[in-house]
Amino acid sequence: MLDIIHSPPEGSEELVTMILQTLTEESNPSANLVVAVKHLYETKLKDASILIPLLSSFPKEEVLPIFPRLVDLSPDRFQDALARILQGSAHTGPALTPAEVLIAIHDINPEKDKVPLKKVIDACTACFEQRTVFTQQVLEKALNKLVDNVPIPLLFMRTVIQALDAFPALVDFVMGILSRLVNKQIWKMPKLWVGFLKLAYQTQPRSFDVLLQLPPPQLEVALNKYPNLRPHLSSFVNRQNLHNKLPRHTLNILGFVNEPQQAPMPFAPAALQTADATSSLPGANIM
Repeated sequence: MLDIIHSPPEGSEELVTMILQTLTEESNPSANLVVAVKHLYETKLKDASILIPLLSSFPKEEVLPIFPRLVDLSPDRFQDALARILQGSAHTGPALTPAEVLIAIHDINPEKDKVPLKKVIDACTACFEQRTVFTQQVLEKALNKLVDNVPIPLLFMRTVIQALDAFPALVDFVMGILSRLVNKQIWKMPKLWVGFLKLAYQTQPRSFDVLLQLPPPQLEVALNKYPNLRPHLSSFVNRQNLHNKLPRHTLNILGFVNEPQQAPMPFAPAALQTADATSSLPGANIM
């Protein structure tokens, strides 16, 4: 069988994969087999499917470089790969923890790694379908790490929303994430800003404290996008008696303060203005 793996006939990817599955079903792959398959993948068969049967024996350092290629597989194949990665070997444990899997998915750059964005989204969805593996604690750990990535991953807000849908008890944690995003000036990241506003709207009134942390111009953007927020946020400020703690501009946006208008200049006849001006000239009162 190793001969077939070393020199597979053209178009024999499925056959090679079946052989590898048979060889690894009840025992760990031998070192020779691992070397042969890696060589085959790197030189002839650029199909990451042939690596799936061996993934449980791969360390983290070998899984991460090929992870985008695994995500680019069909959903069924990715599920197989995910199971192997999380299973790991009896000696070393899983190649990646569930939190590391989520982080690795978000680290994929669709353009740079040549993975369709939909495939990355599908990979995230596959994780959320396994709630006994990708638990609330796993999501907290992954999101805590991802929020500090530079740049913040494109799908970050989508995943935060998914996480809260799956585990409503995460709401306080998510408010902390939103507050950190305010500190990171999330409004300067247009695609993430849209998700931030959507989540803030969906989680009202819990999100009111976060919204009031926004600079006035960004708060105004939020209230213009979701006009229904304004009266509820104003009521919240009243109930919490926050008037003395908020910037005047914020209070103005919420309708508590009207900017004073400049008083009009008093009208004076032109002749009187001329006389007043003349009387102030040196020597004007000397007669």
